[in-house]
Amino acid sequence: MSTVTLRNLGKSFGKTQVLKDIDLQIEDGEFVVLVGPSGCGKSTTLRIIAGLEEATTGTVEIAGRVVNNLEPKDRDIAMVFQNYAIYPHMTVRKNIGFGLRTARMTRAEKDERIEEVARILDMTDLLARKPSQLSGGQRQRVAIGRAMVRDPAVFLFDEPLSNLDAQLRTQMRLEIKKLHQRVESTIIFVTHDQVEAMTMADRIVIMKDGVIQQVGTPSDVYHKPANTFVAGFIGAPSMNMLPGTGSSDGILLKSGVNFTGGPAGTEGRSVLLGVRPEDLTPNGAATLVEGRVTVREPLGHETLIYVDTGAGEVIAKADGRHPPAVGETIRLSALPQNVHIFDAATGQALT
Repeated sequence: MSTVTLRNLGKSFGKTQVLKDIDLQIEDGEFVVLVGPSGCGKSTTLRIIAGLEEATTGTVEIAGRVVNNLEPKDRDIAMVFQNYAIYPHMTVRKNIGFGLRTARMTRAEKDERIEEVARILDMTDLLARKPSQLSGGQRQRVAIGRAMVRDPAVFLFDEPLSNLDAQLRTQMRLEIKKLHQRVESTIIFVTHDQVEAMTMADRIVIMKDGVIQQVGTPSDVYHKPANTFVAGFIGAPSMNMLPGTGSSDGILLKSGVNFTGGPAGTEGRSVLLGVRPEDLTPNGAATLVEGRVTVREPLGHETLIYVDTGAGEVIAKADGRHPPAVGETIRLSALPQNVHIFDAATGQALT
């Protein structure tokens, strides 16, 4: 069982604490993505799992055994870095087979394993080429193949797509996801790109300042954010936040509108009403805010509209064929089930 368990994991560099009480259970065969802004601790967490950094507190378990005191080579993991780190003077075959240089296998067994990995990665016709004859995406596949050839318990990916252009990143996201479906290995993937996290993960771990903010499926973290940080980090454009105050019959927004779908117990409390741009409907029935369109961003099938309201700037999505005109005054409404309420002081979700 290729499970990974982090218990009370902490890491400090001198007096600076970069990881704080990380508890995480990753199941066998699961694809988990660690995501967050730069400096949140995601790469440090991955390096501790790999054995490249030593934990200050807590334990790391892989396949049921504590590995804190084991060298990276003894942890049964394979890591793919942001830099391909493939050897330019070696062929694809030799680069992939480099991971087997110390394996107790016959030459025939090694060749068979290299061929198998090449078939999985659709690189059989490229085995005789040098890295200089490959595209960026093909080079990244060579790096993945070198990790795969060892048949590890856990794959660790440290922002492997950030050096690729946008089109290649999209292609490699799909290839890595297909690879996971074929080999069914446990994968821990680090990225700062929330689109990569949403499209690839079984579960997403969202981090900030060395603390896990929320763990959940892509649907959970998008539709049920635990706090304002998750709500703002996941989703593009970010969730709109409308300030208001709890009242006896709902939430009185700064815009002057009384929203009646709020939770009980918020009377007198400062709150934030969150609503995603796609959930704001121009000129709908129950108005939340009203304002003037200041900017339009056409995206083909839809248009982002920026609306200056009494509660600040709000972003909504309109039909791509007939969006409101710049300068037009519009009303924006949302269904109660699509509205999120957060405590303004703590940022924690109240619904």
